[in-house]
Amino acid sequence: MASSTSQTIRVHRDLVVWQRAIDLVECAYRISREFPPDERFGLTSQLRRAAVSVPSNIAEGHGRAHLAEYLHHLSIAKGSLMEVETQVVIAGRMGYLTPEMQQRTLDLSGDVGRMLAGLIRALKARRARP
Repeated sequence: MASSTSQTIRVHRDLVVWQRAIDLVECAYRISREFPPDERFGLTSQLRRAAVSVPSNIAEGHGRAHLAEYLHHLSIAKGSLMEVETQVVIAGRMGYLTPEMQQRTLDLSGDVGRMLAGLIRALKARRARP
């Protein structure tokens, strides 16, 4: 599989979507430091685990032997990404984030989502070829 720059993808770390998802994890950890201490086992933990799930599932899917398994893990990553977005909106509504922090995180999540959708489309197209 090659990217738009004709660079061969050898390992999951070569995937730009995985790299951006790692950026999202870092962002989630940074913003959740701003949450109140009583959220440590609530929203903080949920946000961090959902964020970590995104690149983890991209990596796990990439390492699977069958395309269907890869697509399954990308679907899980997409679901986790929706969790992250929901938790960020909740944190914003609770006043734990500035509007700027919330928007930056949602923008990054949107980037990851678009890349994930593109990867899923490309893999499905590959699967459809005879």
